[in-house]
Amino acid sequence: MTNEQRAEQIISRYGFDFESINKADIIDLIEKEISDFQEGSSEYIRLLCGYLFCIGDESDSVLIEKVKHGINFDVECMIDGEWIDSLKGIDNEYTRSRDEIIESFISYYNNFEADDY
Repeated sequence: MTNEQRAEQIISRYGFDFESINKADIIDLIEKEISDFQEGSSEYIRLLCGYLFCIGDESDSVLIEKVKHGINFDVECMIDGEWIDSLKGIDNEYTRSRDEIIESFISYYNNFEADDY
């Protein structure tokens, strides 16, 4: 299964009702991916970090940073630094509100379909 197919599967499983998503499940999936990263598209790990952003708090910024800076350059580019800043409460001219970021995340993934390879 490709990373894009895995991302599509996660969206089907969890949807976007963030209050009903078990944060421990998402953290576990992220930690598994860190220890056994599947090469290819970074869409799957990005999606997981996005979920963690949407359901997380400041303490979760550490794990998102670990993913952003600890796997490879492609992943680093895919993980939004804005998510980390927002969770940390860093407010600058480049950081949108948490609600705007979540809305953008949902909009991007709402009709996500894996490319057929």
